[in-house]
Amino acid sequence: VQLVESGGGLVQPGGSLRLSCAASGSISSFNRMGWYRQAPGKQREMVVIISNVGLTIYADSVKGRFTGSRDDAKNTVYLQMNSLKPEDTAVYYCNAFRAYPARDAWGQGTLVTVSS
Repeated sequence: VQLVESGGGLVQPGGSLRLSCAASGSISSFNRMGWYRQAPGKQREMVVIISNVGLTIYADSVKGRFTGSRDDAKNTVYLQMNSLKPEDTAVYYCNAFRAYPARDAWGQGTLVTVSS
């Protein structure tokens, strides 16, 4: 499966953005769909993981502000980001993980810049 992110851009602090990740094929078999981010000079970190059994795990830094969701019928994953902060500035990557048969796919990333 190939993943294509969209929706990034420049937003002021306190603003909102909605990222989308469109998959080229079915995502229903993927145990985990997730969003990760990498800020300049930092390691990639998990933002949210959405399982195919209804579990969602958030990084502490985004709890209460970000909402991850998946629509298996549309083969699309979303990340709604509210109350954005400058420290949320990063390239955001979509990930699809499946244990068997093993598959770990990444999108090309979309840049989110939070600045006044």
